[in-house]
Amino acid sequence: MLKNYLKIAWRNLIKNKIFSIANIVGLTCAFAVAILLSMTALFELSFDQFHENKNSTYQVYLTSQTPRGAEASTSNPVPLASALKEEVPGIKQIARSLSEDALVSYQDKDLDLDAEYVDAEFFNIFTFPAIAGNANNPLPSKNSVSITGETATKMFGNTDVVGKVLQVRVGSEVYPFTIAAVLENTPSNSSIDFDIVIPFENHPEYESNKDVWNSQFHPVYLQLEDGMTPQQFEINSRAFANLHYEGSIESDKRDGASPDENGQYKQFHLLPVTDMHFASFKAGKADAARTFPYIILGVALVILFIVCANFINMNIALSEKRLKEIGMRKTLGAVKKQLFFQFWMESVIVFLIAIGLGLVVSNLLIAPFKTLFATKATFAEVTKPGIVVLFATSIFVITLIAGGYPALLLSKLSTLRALKGKLDLGKNRLRNGLIVLQFVIAIILISGTLVLHGQIDFLRNKDLGYNKEQVVSIPLNGRKDSYAVLELLRDELSRNPNILSVSGSDSNLGLGKDGSITSSAMGFDYKGKGLVTNALTVDYDYAKTLDIALQSGRMFNREYSTDSLSLVINESMAKQFGEEDPLSIRINMDDSVTYSVVGVIKDYYFQDVKKDVKPLTLFLNRNWDLYYAYVKIAPNNTAQSFDAIKSAWEKIEPQADFLGSFLDENVDRTFRREKSMATIITSGSVLGIILSCLGLFAISMLVVAQRTKEIGVRKVVGASVSSVTFLLTKDFLKLVGLAFIIATPIAWYFLNEWLQNYASHVNLSPLFFLTAGITACLIAFITVGSRTVKAASANPVKSLRDE
Repeated sequence: MLKNYLKIAWRNLIKNKIFSIANIVGLTCAFAVAILLSMTALFELSFDQFHENKNSTYQVYLTSQTPRGAEASTSNPVPLASALKEEVPGIKQIARSLSEDALVSYQDKDLDLDAEYVDAEFFNIFTFPAIAGNANNPLPSKNSVSITGETATKMFGNTDVVGKVLQVRVGSEVYPFTIAAVLENTPSNSSIDFDIVIPFENHPEYESNKDVWNSQFHPVYLQLEDGMTPQQFEINSRAFANLHYEGSIESDKRDGASPDENGQYKQFHLLPVTDMHFASFKAGKADAARTFPYIILGVALVILFIVCANFINMNIALSEKRLKEIGMRKTLGAVKKQLFFQFWMESVIVFLIAIGLGLVVSNLLIAPFKTLFATKATFAEVTKPGIVVLFATSIFVITLIAGGYPALLLSKLSTLRALKGKLDLGKNRLRNGLIVLQFVIAIILISGTLVLHGQIDFLRNKDLGYNKEQVVSIPLNGRKDSYAVLELLRDELSRNPNILSVSGSDSNLGLGKDGSITSSAMGFDYKGKGLVTNALTVDYDYAKTLDIALQSGRMFNREYSTDSLSLVINESMAKQFGEEDPLSIRINMDDSVTYSVVGVIKDYYFQDVKKDVKPLTLFLNRNWDLYYAYVKIAPNNTAQSFDAIKSAWEKIEPQADFLGSFLDENVDRTFRREKSMATIITSGSVLGIILSCLGLFAISMLVVAQRTKEIGVRKVVGASVSSVTFLLTKDFLKLVGLAFIIATPIAWYFLNEWLQNYASHVNLSPLFFLTAGITACLIAFITVGSRTVKAASANPVKSLRDE
C-alpha cells in the first residue's frame, strides 16, 4: 500500500511540474534560510550558558539614587569584594575581574593580548578549564599567569609551555610571570574573553586603590550559597551599602536625591551571568532584553509561514483538477483515512525533498553567511539532540498543517460532488486570508528595512562634533612610553606635508581595530554640590587634531608650564557647574591640588553616538598614560598618507602590530549590531516578498485558467485588454491594500518602540510606510499583471475553443 501511495504521489508531482518546482524551490529557500537564521539566533541565546555554576553566578551592580535620577554602575572599588564576602551572608565565592590589553613578550616576540586581571576564586566561579598545568588553581601565586592554548601556540608554537617565563608590561613597568597553566580557548559564546589571565593584585591601579572606596573601575562577580536568592542578597546588603557609602549618600541627600521605594539611596543588585551579554542599564536597573536573537528567530518563522501558506494555497487551488480522481477512488471503495494519507504523503515527500535540499544549500552558504552577518555560529548550534527533536516535531506539525489541511478538505468531499467536479470553498476566505497575512508580514519587513537603514544612515551622517574622515587613530600597543611614541611620530611625520597634526588620549573614539572601548568617570564636590564627569587624559593639539570647536578660553598649550593643573571642559560640564563664567572655576581635587578651567569646548560624541553627550573634563597629566594616537591628514592623497603613518609606526615600534584606522571606520564598527539586524531584516523582507509573489503568481495562473472562458466571452463582446487585465488583477490588489492597512499600525508601534533606545533618531515619517505599501502593491501588480496581460491578450476564439 505504501509503495502504491508513493508511486501515485510521485506521478502527481511530475504531472504538475510547475507547481511542484515552485513549492520545492520556495520550501528549499525557506528551510535553508531558516536553518541559518536559527543557527545564529541559538548561538546568541547560548551566551554564557556553558558555565557549570550559571544558575547561582551573578555580576554585582550598584544602583545609586542621585539628583539626576537612578543610575546603575558595574564598576566597583577594589575593597568591595572582600568586604562583601566578610560582611554580607550568603556569598559562597566572589572575585574581581578587569579586562585590559597587555603587551606580553617572550624573547624577541611581542604580542598585544587581551588580559583579564582576576582573583584566584574566578576559576571556582566560572568554567574555564585547564588543558595543562595547575588545573585546580591556575593562578597559584602573584607571579604566575595562565594563557589560552591559542596564545601558547602563537607565542611558543605549541602548548607545552607550563613553567616558562613571560615578560608582561603592567602600566609602565615590565615584570616576569611564570606560566602556571594553559587554559582551553575561551568559547566564542563567552561574554568574558581573554588571552592571558593575571592575578588582580598586579593591576597597576591596585596598590594605590586597595583601601579606597571612591575609585571604581572593575566588575565583581559572585556565586551565592545554595538556597540564597538574589532578593535575599539585596536585602542583606542594604546595611552594608549604607555603611560603606555613607559619605556619598549624604552628598546625594544634600543635593536633593530621593530614596527608592525601600528608602535606600544605594542598593546592590545581582545580574545573572547568563544575562550579561544582553544587559543594558536603564533608570538604574538592568534590562536583559534578548531582542536581537528573537527578531532573527521571528524572521525565520515568518519566512516558513509565508512558504507554508503558499503551499496550502497552491494545493487547494490544484485540488479542483483532482476532483474526478477523488470521486473515482471513493466509488472504488477508498475511505477518508486512505485519501487523507494519500494526499498527506504527497506533501511529506515535497517537504522531505525541500528539507534535504535546504540542508545542502545552507551548508553551501554558511561561509558567506557568517562573513556577512559577522557571527561565529556553527551547525553545532542546530545539531544538538534537543534541537533536532524539536526540529523533527516542528516539521511533522508543519506538514500536518500545510499538507494535511488540503488533504482533509479533499478527503471529506462527497463522492457525487467529486464526480461532478465541484469544490465549494466558499469565497476563498482561507486563500485570501493567507495572502493578506503574507503581505502583512512582507510590508512590516519592508518598513523595518527602510527604518533600520534610515536610522543607520542618520547615525552615520550625524555631526559628531569632530573630524572623523581625516583622522587616523592608532592603539599605542608597543613597548615604548606613550608620550615618547607621540613625539617620535610627530618628528617622523613632520616632513610629510599631508600630515597636519598629531595628538593622543587615553580613550579611543568609536571602536578601533583593537576592539577596546574604555571610559573613566569621577565625582567631586563643588560649592557644596556633588558633580560627576567623564575624565579624559589628552596630549597637546587634541582639539586641533580632531577639529573640535572651542567655545571659550583656550586648549592646553606648551607655552603654559602650569597646564598640568589646568582643565578643559565641554559644554555639558559647563552647564553642570552652573557658572556664568566657566573660566573662573577652580576645583579642589585630591585635597591639596587645585585645578583651573582654562577652556570650554563644544560638545562632541566622545562615547557611543547612540547616547547623549555627557559632561567631560580633559586633563593634561604626563603621569597618566595615553593609549591612542591621533593623526590628522590632508584630504588629498589619503591612501599615501595612511601608508606613511604605517611606515613611521613600524619604524618606531617594529615589534608591535599597526592597528591604525580612520575614525569614520571606528564609528561604523559601533553599528555592527544594527547593521547585522538591518541585513537580516532586509534579506528576510526580500525573500518574504519573493516567496509571497511566487505563491501569488501560481494562484494567478490558476485563476486565469479557471476564467479562460469568461475572458474569451468578454473580449468577444468588446472588452479591451486593459479592462480584462484590471478585472483579473483588482482582487489581488485589494488583498495587498488590506494587508497595508493592517500592517502599518503594527509596524509603526514596534519601530517606534525600537527607536526609543536611541537618544537621537530618525523621524518615523509616514513615507517609510507608504513606500513599503507602494512597493508591495507594485511587486504584486507586476507578478499578477504579467500573467493576466498575457491571458487578456490571447485570441478569444482560441480561448473559447480550448474551453
